[in-house]
Amino acid sequence: MPDSFTLAPVRPFLDWPIITDPDGWADAEVALIGLPHSEPYPHDPFPNDQSRAPNAIRALSHQISDGPDHWDFDLGAPLGETAPRCIDGGNVPFEGGPYDHHAARVTALAARLIAQGTQLFVLGGDHGVTIPVIDALEAARQPIHIVHVDAHLDWRPEVAGVRRGYSSPLYWASRRPWIAGMVQIGLRGTGSARRAEVEAAHAWGSRLVTAAEVHARGLEQAIAGIPENSPVYVTIDADGIDPAEMPGVMAPSPGGVAMRQLLPLLRILGRRNRVIGLDIVEIAPSFDFTNGLSCINAGRMIVNMLGASWQADGAFRRAA
Repeated sequence: MPDSFTLAPVRPFLDWPIITDPDGWADAEVALIGLPHSEPYPHDPFPNDQSRAPNAIRALSHQISDGPDHWDFDLGAPLGETAPRCIDGGNVPFEGGPYDHHAARVTALAARLIAQGTQLFVLGGDHGVTIPVIDALEAARQPIHIVHVDAHLDWRPEVAGVRRGYSSPLYWASRRPWIAGMVQIGLRGTGSARRAEVEAAHAWGSRLVTAAEVHARGLEQAIAGIPENSPVYVTIDADGIDPAEMPGVMAPSPGGVAMRQLLPLLRILGRRNRVIGLDIVEIAPSFDFTNGLSCINAGRMIVNMLGASWQADGAFRRAA
């Protein structure tokens, strides 16, 4: 397989045209790619169960949207009336060899889309897949705010010598000068963070919003500090959502963000900011027993962001 090509999925997301040659991406206003693999930890199986999620989400496209002509009550219009030229760019698998080479390939592909003004959606994979995309955000040539939804802080510099694994994406972002700020939403329970990492996140300036604060005050206040019309990248770990609605995760924690809270937040961001991209990670299809509910909810997040970003006077279109 030529290094510049991606692998076609079994079914495209929402039946968008599949274009696996990046030379054919130039006219796309929206592109979705699957990133099944991050840098593996030596104590974890490879590939892990989350690597199956990009195709599992695509396979439930018929449950995510009935088609571009059907009325979508979340959007107040059919998706087809707002959706721009969308493509499914396929999957970018890690096929062995040095992980540095794979990460550089992902960064180059994502940067190509971002530099040409294409809105990028990414299906993971575990949360480590966000790291090469964070590197690609430099191509936007503007300071970017990150909105992170997760039960965990993900601020570990390294684990077992691995720096680009699923416990490290927000620490990695904190080391990149093009990241202007972060808000981390839905934190709860225990997990990857130690005291030193929490203190480091606070010292950097990340705003930490626990799930309890979300339930007490709502989500809109969490993003109040992000300037309107500024560029934003959204990264959503599925375990940030309450497991009653997102059961297909490997680290469920009760009391998470509800979909009725998250979807309006995504629509607000899509309308008031230029959302350069959004990723959804850490869905484990083997645990998604409830009619694929986790995969369907992942797809609905994309539909809501897409519809809000590309409404007739949408902020993304004005800023593009």
